[in-house]
Amino acid sequence: MEGSDGHRQARSAAAVAACGYWHRRGMETRPDQVVAAPGASLLLFAVLAATGCGTVLMPRPGESWYAHPARLLGRPLHTVPVPAECGGVPDPVALRETVRRVRTEVPEPPRVLVLSVADDCTGTAAPPELLHEVIEAAGDERLLVVSDETWRETAHAPHSTVVVSPAEMVQGGRETDEVVVLAELGETLLPHGLAAGIARFPSSGRGQGLAESVRGVLKSLRTGLTGPDDAAVADALTEPESLRARRAGTARAYGAVLGELHRVITEAGALCRPPRVGRHLYVDFEPVRARLDAHGVRDSPGLEAQLVRMFGPFVCGGHRFGDDPQALRVRMSSGLVADSDPPGSPASPGVGRALDFVKSALTELTALRG
Repeated sequence: MEGSDGHRQARSAAAVAACGYWHRRGMETRPDQVVAAPGASLLLFAVLAATGCGTVLMPRPGESWYAHPARLLGRPLHTVPVPAECGGVPDPVALRETVRRVRTEVPEPPRVLVLSVADDCTGTAAPPELLHEVIEAAGDERLLVVSDETWRETAHAPHSTVVVSPAEMVQGGRETDEVVVLAELGETLLPHGLAAGIARFPSSGRGQGLAESVRGVLKSLRTGLTGPDDAAVADALTEPESLRARRAGTARAYGAVLGELHRVITEAGALCRPPRVGRHLYVDFEPVRARLDAHGVRDSPGLEAQLVRMFGPFVCGGHRFGDDPQALRVRMSSGLVADSDPPGSPASPGVGRALDFVKSALTELTALRG
């Protein structure tokens, strides 16, 4: 019975449509490689449950929903610092060092690496050459890579931002059965109010076995896409021209607003990687630590509290993303200066006034004191 249930799930409308979705991204996919669920976080939980014991690795900083399933399952969790170029992926040298250290210190060896090739947490995309080094290191260490590609289609300037999936890199290689691709569709593809996620598993025997185990976990949780939701997800996965145009226009709008916010932040003396994807910036106020100390701000929670008092709930301290609580780093949302989706132009009166306010407030906060 379980096998027939798995077959029916694999032939669902969403699973079939997902094959076309991934084919357009250079990944040939069969319906039996696809599992759909009411959210990517639920799929990640099922993947970790299906892989059994073993330490989970993720980048630092990283999305908090990567850590939650591991903690719920009681799996050891270790974070690896990201490189200077981008967020979303671990530094490849630090990844190898972390794996070797964990193997000597923790009874459960590293088993799974969760990463994001288009990282909304930091607003960056991993360069293909750097991602290749990370995947090569993961392959050498026999890690299953779970690639979150939720924000892949949100490049602010798609012609100058190349986003590649690890699954594209390993097809036919020695790591071909070591990459699972996840995407949360509710963020960029589905109508508001509908949540769903899809996962693509390798075509190898091991990959197919993992997909069946994941379906078994979801069945035991009595969760899945209902008939109407399955049909709605399938329709969205065809990506009609009107949807693609709207998505591209939204990404450009966020890019324009975040670009101006990035300029304001760096002029105030903070460090920040230029925004490439998504709706956030990840800001490092370490260069102005001495000036912030005059305001009693000495760590990430304190910086978050100060900025929330100034700007409202559009700032989260880096400690919420696994970062060092003593570091002066925060994630800033585009909602800081734009309250619509998509946001208005930086030249519009509302956004312009908000940018001026942020500039004035940050200048005052980071100004030299006599």
